Amino acid sequence: MEIAEILCLAMFVVTCGFLMLGFPVAFTLAGTSIFFAAMGVATDVFSWSLFGALPSRIFGNAMTNEVLIAVPLFIFMGVMLERSKVAEELLDSMGMLFGSLRGGLGVSVSIVGALLAASTGIVGATVVTMGLLSLPTMLKRGYNPSLACGSICAAGTLGQIIPPSIVLVLLGDQISNAYSDAQRSLGNFSPEPVSVGDLFAGALIPGLGLVGMYITYQLLVAWFKPETSPPIPEEELNVEGLGKRIAHALIPPIILIVAVLGSILAGVATPTEAAAVGSVGALLLAGLRLDESHGIPFYGAGLALVVMLFMTNTMDLRLGMNETSGANMFGIIAVSVCSLVLAFGIFMAAKRVWDANILQTVCRSTMDITSMVFVILIGASVFSLVFRGLGGDDMVHELLSDLPGGVVGAMLVVMAVMFVLGFFLDFIEITFVVVPIVAPVLLMMDLNPVWLGVMMAMNLQTSFLTPPFGFALFYLRGVAPKEVSTMQIYKGVVPFIIIQVIGLLLLSFFPGLATWLPSVIFG
Repeated sequence: MEIAEILCLAMFVVTCGFLMLGFPVAFTLAGTSIFFAAMGVATDVFSWSLFGALPSRIFGNAMTNEVLIAVPLFIFMGVMLERSKVAEELLDSMGMLFGSLRGGLGVSVSIVGALLAASTGIVGATVVTMGLLSLPTMLKRGYNPSLACGSICAAGTLGQIIPPSIVLVLLGDQISNAYSDAQRSLGNFSPEPVSVGDLFAGALIPGLGLVGMYITYQLLVAWFKPETSPPIPEEELNVEGLGKRIAHALIPPIILIVAVLGSILAGVATPTEAAAVGSVGALLLAGLRLDESHGIPFYGAGLALVVMLFMTNTMDLRLGMNETSGANMFGIIAVSVCSLVLAFGIFMAAKRVWDANILQTVCRSTMDITSMVFVILIGASVFSLVFRGLGGDDMVHELLSDLPGGVVGAMLVVMAVMFVLGFFLDFIEITFVVVPIVAPVLLMMDLNPVWLGVMMAMNLQTSFLTPPFGFALFYLRGVAPKEVSTMQIYKGVVPFIIIQVIGLLLLSFFPGLATWLPSVIFG
């Protein structure tokens, strides 16, 4: 084995070791890379001149990347919705709706988890909220602690696979770059682009299928072991006005889901534009929830936003044209009026959430999470540059190409490595470190990029559940009652990890689950 290959392997192993020890991700990636680059220079297998490409890589991959603008916008939307008590209403209403069934509370947790995933996509907020609200109720009703904890953790991680998801945004950017590199290596210099919208569409059916599998498991457990998930006694169910409460809890997030996800799938907006719409919608919804007796500005702003989206995609509203038809002039005037109505609604909503001290905490959380993601991206750019400079990409290509079983063997190894790394590393670290290394090689083997991206996203979802470092486990441990032990939480997530592995197997045997919807929507 040559010195450069030894340095590549050592750099990867040392980086993973430092990350497992808890060192800051971005500085570990960059620091370890620079150290091994110096060793490469000392052994004459690396050149410092390669670092001249680093500013352009950082500028192109992070600073001017329009796709990544969706990350802070989706984070803002998710945190704002979490603060606006949407989850509390959903959990209360769904708990009353399904509470009379055996296993009904578990089913309601899965449904609410799916709805929150499609409207927020923030795992930590979802798990903590459901842990605070649902876990005490489930334990009080006699639910098995392990089943209750596993249901909450699994439902909370649905935000990683059901769009709009931060994982899919980051993965979409990485897969798009890897696909372009792979096609150029194969001699195709004008490949069909792979977008985040493709991954959103591809992940929708597998994500909903996973929800169905969770619910099926909970119902089977309730059927064969009724003592683990008893129903709520009818005399304790508050069914008066239940339909109105369900509508009040469901309609706002569903409208937001349709506005965000629907606009992407319909081709009306890019993920970044849809994220901006979602952020505005979340702000309006939060303002409305603070005082629903004076909701006219927010209803008007929401209607104005819908009208603007419709008109901008069905009419030519450009100013300064030589000739403007009467219909287009009417559209320009209508959109101008709608803009004023929307601006007033945003101002009123921002004032309310500011006075309630919500806007400050939401902006601070958005800034913290976004800064973490982008600093890790910069560190990963340094890691990728040094790894490729040492010839690591060629080594990985040879390794995966020479595996027995061809593309199937290569895919099995990559999925197994990502699954094992998920026990110790966060999804962001795996996305920025592992995916850029292996994805170009796999895509050169003629794999469908959308299918590969969804497979990786579902695999990364397990990293939130796998002990000992699954983030969902830590989130729930932080809010769970003292009588719930850590081992009960670990035991509870094991069946749901198995369900996710089954989902991965089904997706691998039936790629159409991920590729059919994008082909129908985007051709």
